Amino acid sequence: MGVLQHIQHQISALNDLIKINNDRIAGYQKASDDSTDNDLVLLFNEYVDQSKSNVTELKEYILFLGGQPTDGTTLSGKFYHTWINLKAVLINKDRQGILADCEYGEDVIIKAYRKAQDDKELIWEDDKVVNLLAWQLEGFKTSHRTIKALREAVNI
Repeated sequence: MGVLQHIQHQISALNDLIKINNDRIAGYQKASDDSTDNDLVLLFNEYVDQSKSNVTELKEYILFLGGQPTDGTTLSGKFYHTWINLKAVLINKDRQGILADCEYGEDVIIKAYRKAQDDKELIWEDDKVVNLLAWQLEGFKTSHRTIKALREAVNI
């Protein structure tokens, strides 16, 4: 793979991470709208801000690489949010249901970041982007643990 192809592959991967963060923003905004629990609304808004910050950082790096950042969402995210919206109409959303949906979303974004880090064609040579992706992934892992703990506490 030539240098230009390598950079284009990195830009594409980073744009995919922007899209999945945009999915996360939409998901937490929906969860915030569906929740009547003030503690969850505050937490979900914090996670929206976290992903907005991630998107800003990813866009800056794409621009550094000479690429054009995306503003979109993933196709699977659009399908997932459509399903969540339909499910919300059919089923009364309670605390546990909202948290279960959020936990699933955290699983998806963690998987996407691990895939980007493990992609053998993406040799992340710049420590700045390596550290950025690791830092953002750690934030998602923390969010996942928090959401999971809150969901499990509902059953107690």
